[in-house]
Amino acid sequence: MRNTEANTLAELIEDCTELPLELRGEQASALPEPGAVTPWRVDDANYAQVADLDVYV
Repeated sequence: MRNTEANTLAELIEDCTELPLELRGEQASALPEPGAVTPWRVDDANYAQVADLDVYV
């Protein structure tokens, strides 16, 4: 009787690569392109969160 549980990460990866394409879902190439991102902005509230950080470091 074969153990169906993977005992190592390598075994898990090997098991997953043996799955038929029909069971793996859509291919990675079918993913939509990421959209534009909004640049980060730091405001007074952000600064207030770390104002006393030196006390803890």
